[in-house]
Amino acid sequence: MPKKIPSSYKVEKVNYDKVRHETSVDQSDRQVPYNLRQSGPTKVDLLISTRVRKSPYWHLSMKAGCWRATVYNRIYHPRGYVRPEKGGAMVEYQAIKKHVTMWNVAVERQIRVKGPDAEKFTDYVITRDATKISTMRGRYVVLCNYKGGVLNDPVLMRVADDEFWFSLSDSDIGIYLQGVNADKRFNVEIDEIDACPVQIQGPKSKALMNDLIGDQVDLENIPFYGLAEAKVGGRNCVISQSGFSGEAGYEIYLRNATLYAEDMWNAVLKAGKKHKLMVIAPAHHRRIQAGILSWGQDMDQQNNPFQCNLGYQVSLSGKGQWEKKSDYIGKEALEKMKAQLKNGEKPYKLQLVGLELGGKPIEDYANDFWLISNDKGGKPVGFITSPWFHPEKKTNIAMGYVPYEGNLSNNGFPIGNFGKKYKVHLPKKYSNKPVNATVVPIPFTQSFNKNTSCLLYTSPSPRDS
Repeated sequence: MPKKIPSSYKVEKVNYDKVRHETSVDQSDRQVPYNLRQSGPTKVDLLISTRVRKSPYWHLSMKAGCWRATVYNRIYHPRGYVRPEKGGAMVEYQAIKKHVTMWNVAVERQIRVKGPDAEKFTDYVITRDATKISTMRGRYVVLCNYKGGVLNDPVLMRVADDEFWFSLSDSDIGIYLQGVNADKRFNVEIDEIDACPVQIQGPKSKALMNDLIGDQVDLENIPFYGLAEAKVGGRNCVISQSGFSGEAGYEIYLRNATLYAEDMWNAVLKAGKKHKLMVIAPAHHRRIQAGILSWGQDMDQQNNPFQCNLGYQVSLSGKGQWEKKSDYIGKEALEKMKAQLKNGEKPYKLQLVGLELGGKPIEDYANDFWLISNDKGGKPVGFITSPWFHPEKKTNIAMGYVPYEGNLSNNGFPIGNFGKKYKVHLPKKYSNKPVNATVVPIPFTQSFNKNTSCLLYTSPSPRDS
C-alpha cells in the first residue's frame, strides 16, 4: 500500500471564477503590484522546451530522483527529490541538518566582468565598496536601478585583480550589465561563462570536502566567502566557503561545466558516501530560518534595500565600517531614502518582517502570497512571501510585508514592530480560519558562521561576511 501523501502536498480545489486580486493592501508605490490573487496550485505539466536551458547537471539531477522543477534564470531548476509519499521536503531538511547535501544550483549564472576597469565598473553597479574586496574573496552585494530598486542580490567573487564573477539571483543582470557599458566607457568585457556551481551544505560538509580535495585547500583557515582554486574529479574549480542555507557549507564552481559535469558531480557523490550525502533541492526551509532572502520572492526591482532589511548594503555606517564615497547607480535615490528614514518619514508603504504563526505545519512551497490582516481581522494589509514550518520551534515561520510604522533599530535601519499581532489567511489545508501571527526578529535560527549570526535587522545578513 502506498503511503499517505502529507496534507501539505494536497491540491485544494479552486473556483477560478471567484479568484480576485486583493486591492486593500497598499501597493501604490509599485508600478506593477504583487499579484495577490489566491489561485493555489495549478495542475499543469512543466513544458520542457528549447526556450529554457537545461543546465549541465540537469540529467544528473534526474538520475538522482528529481521529480519536480521550476524555472530560474531561464534554466530548469530542480525543486524536489524526495516524493511526498516518502516524506517530501522535510526528509531533505533532516539531511541538511544532520549530515551533508549537494544541490544543483547551476541556475546561478556566472557573469564575468574582466579587464583593466573591472574594479571601477563593479564599484559603479553595486552599492557596496568594491575596492575593499580582496582578490580571492567574495561578498554578498546588491545592484540597484536609478530609483533604488533591488535589481539583483548576487554573490560577487573577485577571482583575480581584474576579474569579478556575479553569481546571479533570478534576473537578467548579464544583459543589464552589458547595457550599462554599451558606450564602452569602462574598459571591460562582460560575458556569461560556462562555470556552474553546486552547493555542499550541512554539518558534515567540511569532512566531505577534505576527502574530496585533500590538501589542495586549507579548509581550516579559509574564511567565510574565501575563494580557492582546486581540482575536483580532475577538473578545474573555484571553491567558496559559502552557501544559501545558514548551515556550514561550500560552493564548487566547475569551469567548463558543459564538458565536465559528470566528472565533478560523480567525484562528489563518491566522496560523500561515507558522510551520508543526499542530493536535495535548495533548502528553502533552512534559508527561511536563516533569514536569507530570495530575489523575485521576498523582493524585486520595485523594493528598495531598506524595505527588505538590506539597508546595511547601502551603508554600514550604523556599524561604523564604511561610508561609500564613490558614485554608483541608485546612490541619489538611496541617500534620499536614508535621510527620510532618519527624519522619521516613511518613503515606502510596506516593510519586510519575520512572523511566527499558527496553523497546521507548512511543509511545502506556497503557491500564492498569502494575505495578512490586522489583529482584529478585516481587509488584508500585507502578505506572506516565504513561509515554512520550523521543526525545532514547532511553529510556522514566515517572512512577509506589513505596513511600515517608522521603527528604526539602534543602528538606524528600519525594522518591524516586534510583538505586534496580525492574522494570516492560510489555505484551508492549513487552517479553516485566519491564524494568529506575531512579528519577531529575523533570523529565526542563527547561522553556522558566527560573523553572520546577528539579527538581520541590525547587521549584515546571513549571506554576508
